[in-house]
Amino acid sequence: MTYRNTLDLLFKSQHFVPNYICGIQKNVVGVIGGLSSDTSSSMANILGLHKIPQISYGSFQRAVDNQIKFSSFYRMVPNEGLQYQGIIQLLLYFRWKWVGLITTDNEAGERFLQTIEPMLFKNQICSAFTETIEYHLHFKHNMLNMVHSFLKRISFNNSGGDEITLNEYGELAAGFDITNLVTFRNRSYVRVKVGSLDPHTPPGKELTINEDRIKWHSGFTQEPPLSLCNANCRPGYGKRKKEGEKFCCYDCDPCPHEMFSNEKEMEICVRCPAGQYPNEDQDQCISKRPNFLGYDETLAIVSIFSVLLFSLITIIVLAIFIKHRDTAIVKANNRSLTYILLVSLLLCFLCTLMFIGTPKEATCLLRQTSFGIIFSVALSSILAKTISVVLAFMATKPGSTIRRWVGKKLAYSIVLSGSIVQVGICVFWLATSAPFPDVDMHSMTEEIIFLCNEGSVLMFYCVLGYMGFLATVSFTVAFLARKLPDSFNEAKFITFSMLVFCSVWFSFIPTYLSTRGKYMVAVEIFSILASSAGLLGCIFSPKCYIIVARPELNNREQLIRRKI
Repeated sequence: MTYRNTLDLLFKSQHFVPNYICGIQKNVVGVIGGLSSDTSSSMANILGLHKIPQISYGSFQRAVDNQIKFSSFYRMVPNEGLQYQGIIQLLLYFRWKWVGLITTDNEAGERFLQTIEPMLFKNQICSAFTETIEYHLHFKHNMLNMVHSFLKRISFNNSGGDEITLNEYGELAAGFDITNLVTFRNRSYVRVKVGSLDPHTPPGKELTINEDRIKWHSGFTQEPPLSLCNANCRPGYGKRKKEGEKFCCYDCDPCPHEMFSNEKEMEICVRCPAGQYPNEDQDQCISKRPNFLGYDETLAIVSIFSVLLFSLITIIVLAIFIKHRDTAIVKANNRSLTYILLVSLLLCFLCTLMFIGTPKEATCLLRQTSFGIIFSVALSSILAKTISVVLAFMATKPGSTIRRWVGKKLAYSIVLSGSIVQVGICVFWLATSAPFPDVDMHSMTEEIIFLCNEGSVLMFYCVLGYMGFLATVSFTVAFLARKLPDSFNEAKFITFSMLVFCSVWFSFIPTYLSTRGKYMVAVEIFSILASSAGLLGCIFSPKCYIIVARPELNNREQLIRRKI
């Protein structure tokens, strides 16, 4: 019927001949219509062949965007896509997530559903129902005299003061008004403009709503009314989908451990930003506290006090040995090695101070390597003293050829060779994967650990392993020499000192691995202090007792008598 009526309009004859026009009077120069998209499209198929302008005032059909096929088609309506965007933004503005869809029972209604439903899903809006109604409308035709060249550059203000302009696609370059249908008790109604949808504004700003002009129905208990499948989840809770229900219907579950939600309708709980953790209600994040062994910590104060105490004791012992350097007991145990051992023990105590305070690049580079090298010097000195005792005893036997090996050169060689290996390990460590300041945000829930990253854990355990090797060799040699004559016998004390040293460091590894943060640092400080104090006490306390409290025993005659 549309094709027939269009042809009748063009050729003005009940029995028309296609492509043949009788006369030249009152020819059609433009057509207004139709209202529906299917009618307009059918008309455009005929009118486009004759290049007759067609002005539609209600068609949104997307097919007419084809400007080659429909080059004579003009629409006095904005782009349909903007209308869909406006509907979505209007629903989001009032937070309506549970809506019904009512559309006309025709092609336009079907196209509306096909377009709007994916957009609803994308914006987390559910359709509670979908219904169609029969489509009956009546309209009046208005006569317009336009031609193509005029239509393409049309621009005027209508009676409402709105600018009428067509865009490059033949569409009205305008937006939509948002109207509120206000009804009265006598069933009359009036449309009130409460907002607009302007396509010329920046993205996200197209919708404008004047809530003061909106008149909600008296039956609503809340303004604006809620449109939700179920209540919003409170902060601290996340959504869990109900089986067999649409995604707008959900249950609210408490956030999992170490996650939070601080807004209503959050889809899922999320993790706090780096350096923060959820509060007890899991509805906001709290900044984590820094964790390092600061100078004001009780552990640090105790450690510093212990360092100063043991350092003072070491200096006093060194002073005693220097003062009595010409006495028999000092000479009998190699004065040079004794001085090296005491100085290295003093440095061992002092190096623990680098473990206290905020980790810095310099302290991270030096604290493990310096502690490893200094301890290796101390252990090498003990090994040299032990070997010297054994060789000195063997050299007293008649006809022994070992006498030429006994002397300071051998002792110094042992100390140097034992220490240089550890120096090489530490240099390789610093050259390949040096320690550096780091932060650990994940090991502890409420604290950020400031630490020295060792760079290579393997190299750290190589340093400890080499110290263990030196201690084991010293213990073995000292244990075998423990029953040598008393005048040379420092081996008994060295045996005890190595037992203390090995016990401390064997217990250190599992304890160190099972702690975190400042307590891990405190464990290493304690191990260094305990092992150094064990060496100092076991080796030097008997000698200091004789030098200070029993000076009558500190002479050559007493040593020879004890030997016999």
